[in-house]
Amino acid sequence: MAQVPQTFFDALAVRTWCGLALETLGRAREEIDAINVYPVADGDTGTNLYLTVESAVAAVEAVFAGHAAGSGPEGPTLADAARAMAHGALIGARGNSGTILAQLLRGMAQVLADDDPAHADGQGLRLALRQAADSARRAVAHPVEGTVLTVASAAADAADAADGARGDCGTVARAAYDGARAALAATPGQLPVLERAGVVDAGGRGLVAVLGALVETFTGERARGVAGSAGTGPSRDPHARVEPAVGPVPVDGALEECADGAAAVPGQEGPAFEVIYLLEAEDRAVERLRERLDALGDSLVVVGGDGLWNVHVHVDDAGAAVEAGIEAGRPHRIRITHFGAGDVHTTGAERPPRERAQRAVVAVVPGEGLAGLYTEAGATTVLARPGEPPASGELVQAVRRAHAREVVLLPNDADLRHTAAAAAEQVRTEGIRVALIPTRSAVQGIAALAVHEPDRRFDEDVVSMTSAAGATRYAEVTVAERQSWTMAGICQAGDVLGLIDGDVAVIGSDVAETAETVLDRMLSAGGEMVTLVLGDAVPDAVAEHLEGRVREGYLAVDTVVYRGGRQGALLLIGVE
Repeated sequence: MAQVPQTFFDALAVRTWCGLALETLGRAREEIDAINVYPVADGDTGTNLYLTVESAVAAVEAVFAGHAAGSGPEGPTLADAARAMAHGALIGARGNSGTILAQLLRGMAQVLADDDPAHADGQGLRLALRQAADSARRAVAHPVEGTVLTVASAAADAADAADGARGDCGTVARAAYDGARAALAATPGQLPVLERAGVVDAGGRGLVAVLGALVETFTGERARGVAGSAGTGPSRDPHARVEPAVGPVPVDGALEECADGAAAVPGQEGPAFEVIYLLEAEDRAVERLRERLDALGDSLVVVGGDGLWNVHVHVDDAGAAVEAGIEAGRPHRIRITHFGAGDVHTTGAERPPRERAQRAVVAVVPGEGLAGLYTEAGATTVLARPGEPPASGELVQAVRRAHAREVVLLPNDADLRHTAAAAAEQVRTEGIRVALIPTRSAVQGIAALAVHEPDRRFDEDVVSMTSAAGATRYAEVTVAERQSWTMAGICQAGDVLGLIDGDVAVIGSDVAETAETVLDRMLSAGGEMVTLVLGDAVPDAVAEHLEGRVREGYLAVDTVVYRGGRQGALLLIGVE
């Protein structure tokens, strides 16, 4: 990370800001979650904002890493970094608040990347903040005052009033932060649900944290601001500390409100599902989609552009919301969350305490088919789509969702070892006992899950699952994307590769033949059970061929076949 303060808004400043924003949201996440009562009291606004910014950080870091790996001495431009920040936030946006934040960052990037300037001064930052606030407001179907939109507009107004003509980004950033902080303190007077709960708007609180990181980027000083829970209305102390210094905030008696501002009476249920997906579609199709989704539910936010959109809506008919996306273009990374009875659409007084389970398994899985298999076996799953590995925050969120005192974590990918370890370390601080089993493939996870017994002692269960995973050799069959050196020789783009325990062992041209060679090599060392997980692109005939090979050549070995869905690899193979 670049050193602060930054004089101008350049690529290093984007990198610094994103990193500081992630750190700040990490410190404030639990506080923000605790005051989340609007638009639904699901207690995840802080987490969603953190995950959104985490995705932005990863995208910016990837741009810097790409330039560092190149031969040229120059690093990324401001346009490169700003666009990466916006794109990362867009594809990683979570929840209503994260989706709006993604549009705020996109609005800023549209100005910062304009005509590819080397850097932006205070005037450029002022214009970026105005574009951010305006574009975010346009993205929300029914803007409501007293929310993050109000806070963003106030920040832009304050920046407009600042002296941005002298090229001082610090002055503009501090003015925007102070304007946002004052607007946040006034949010309880604009939304009755906030006033009754005695809190400020959670999304606005998160934006204040992000703008505080912007101040630190340009001044080197940590911003001071309001705590997120004590008091309401403009009478709050505008100089209270920004650091999270309060515990969970009671929301008993708070009224639920819909996205259009209509209050719901206590006990009345709102939409049953939150639906989020990325969508590849043309602008005209998205306009029709907005109308369709607006008629289906509330909390509608559609952000993005240039052919890629992030869609967020609360509906009773989740299938209809997805079908609307299919009609508009190609939806993917679809996330559907059920708002259970007594969960987010009831008041705190009516919400019965949910007893923690004694033990749960949380697993990362590479495809929808395996996600269903793991779920049927009782595991809480995190879907890792090709090229989109989950961040540590997603694993933390999944552990919390499992709601257990003891959790066994299965990363199912060697590259996720450090990510999973970081997630495990974080949830341990919350009093959850976590054991990380270093599974390197989903087939090892299947073996571990097969011997899982939640009724025996935790340590014994972990040892048994670890032993089963370790006794399972794993392989995958995939297609080479480019020419490269491997342990089996030089492969060309389009070659079929067979990897055993992570290393290329076979280079071929036919999927079935390559898979058979891999299977023979694995079974030459012995085995009792073969697990085959087929990707979408692999026909059933390949599985039938391999099953026949096992039957004819290895009489004492059983075979089980699963459909993995869109899992990246053509075929996963496990031998135990």
